[in-house]
Amino acid sequence: MFDEIRIAIIVYLTALMPMYLLFFKFKHHSKYEWLYSIYIFSFFICVIGWEIWFTYGLYDGFNVEERRSPFLNAVLPMNINWLLNSLADAGTICLGGILLLIIISRYNEKIFMEWNWIYFCILMVFTLSQNIFVEMFLYFDQISIGKPMSWAPFSPFGNTLNPELLFINGRSIMLQTQLPWLIMTPILYAYAIISYKRIYRGND
Repeated sequence: MFDEIRIAIIVYLTALMPMYLLFFKFKHHSKYEWLYSIYIFSFFICVIGWEIWFTYGLYDGFNVEERRSPFLNAVLPMNINWLLNSLADAGTICLGGILLLIIISRYNEKIFMEWNWIYFCILMVFTLSQNIFVEMFLYFDQISIGKPMSWAPFSPFGNTLNPELLFINGRSIMLQTQLPWLIMTPILYAYAIISYKRIYRGND
């Protein structure tokens, strides 16, 4: 029960805290207004790319209620599960990754003026690492073997081609759940460049 309470707290915090910080705490920091666009864009891409599909098991998969405990179904109802996960994806992961690049570059936002393979690779390592961490320590019981996930646009092979990539501490990391971030990360970085250049040029 303690682990399930911990999971619920983490899900709500990672979903709601970035929204609070972005739209309330730092809403007057106009220097980073381009991050709003990234947040909203990422949210909708995550929703239609995989979260709706994985939550409801829309095609050839179990819905989330069939893959987890009654307690988690009660505190994280299926009809808002996709919303919370998408908010966490957009805020904690997507914006978190962009802010990580800004910090690593010593606040040189010019890295968003054109594609930079070094920073893109850093972003990819971040998004995939967090996803593996989440699968191992938060959602491992929900995506284990025997609980198939739905096909999704950002997981185009579905269960048909879903090899085990890693086996760590008795838990399997499968291709199906890594593909969304393999596809999402270049889209995220490309949109960050587009969004930053639009604001930057508008202020020239």
